[in-house]
Amino acid sequence: MATLPIETDALVIGAGPVGLWQVFQLGLQDIRCHVVDALPHTGGQPSELYPDKPIYDIPGIPVCSGQELIERLQQQVRPFSPALHAGHTIDTVQRQPDGRLLVGSRQGQSWLTRCLFIAAGVGAFTPRPLNLEGVAAFEGRQLHYHRPADATLAGRDVVVHGGEDEALRTALDLVAAGLSRRVTLVHRRDVFQADEALVLAVRERVATGQLHLVIGQPVGFEQTEDHLTALNLAMPDGQTQSLPVDQLLVFLGISPRLGPLSQWGLAMERKQLVVSTDTFQTNEPGIYAVGDINTYPGKKKLILCGFHEATLAAFAAAAQLRPDERQMLQYTTTSPRLHQLLGVSPN
Repeated sequence: MATLPIETDALVIGAGPVGLWQVFQLGLQDIRCHVVDALPHTGGQPSELYPDKPIYDIPGIPVCSGQELIERLQQQVRPFSPALHAGHTIDTVQRQPDGRLLVGSRQGQSWLTRCLFIAAGVGAFTPRPLNLEGVAAFEGRQLHYHRPADATLAGRDVVVHGGEDEALRTALDLVAAGLSRRVTLVHRRDVFQADEALVLAVRERVATGQLHLVIGQPVGFEQTEDHLTALNLAMPDGQTQSLPVDQLLVFLGISPRLGPLSQWGLAMERKQLVVSTDTFQTNEPGIYAVGDINTYPGKKKLILCGFHEATLAAFAAAAQLRPDERQMLQYTTTSPRLHQLLGVSPN
């Protein structure tokens, strides 16, 4: 049974820093919105690619990590209570007879919105899959590309496959939590592309026997009926080893994909959406594009520039939604109306 579409004035695709700032700016215009992201959490590129790395070019914040920036933005949008729909990949966008947009996800949810903001960065981030024929049948049950609930891992033999930050961090977290019967980190070589502090922590846990490290490349798996029981690894000495597994967590990195976006009839140049710099609207009325997904003369792919684009797009959306209302520039320092929206009391 198909679910009814969620009706909203605004829908934001992308919950990275620019998408979150878009939510904030829409909130200042008294436009509440829903937010969709392909990832199971907010954060976009900073959370996935550089959560612990420093960022130095955010105004007023001399330095912060990628994850800290996301946490600050989440705090900033809280007064507007945006509804987040994580783990949804937008598949279709269709103009309705009344001018609204029917936006559908691959997961079966749909939204009926008056304006749409595409803040999808360089595309929807999707995990790189484990390239073993037939293993996808276990996805969601025993094969995971994001850390599942603790109850799923409790008392189990857990194998974490990968050699980058997320794999090492997850393995260390599982050891610290003490939920699993055994935690094994599997990587194709004894060299990691990860933060030095994480690598050092892994070496220490391995030395104390808290974490098991196996150097090998997955080449197959074993199953009993429909249950995954072991991962077959090609070892450096040419032998094959069978590694017992109850739950397999795979972190081989992520890759951005434009996906169906390129089929929505929007003007594009080099896989980026063409926008007008006064409104950041695309060639389709009511569809705006902000951040790395757009292009225009002089475009710079910086978070700061995305913040500017989202601000002007919010003003444009307010004019679109309330064409008969005079638009006045207000300041958060002095405007009682903005204080009310933000839920703060002026000093």
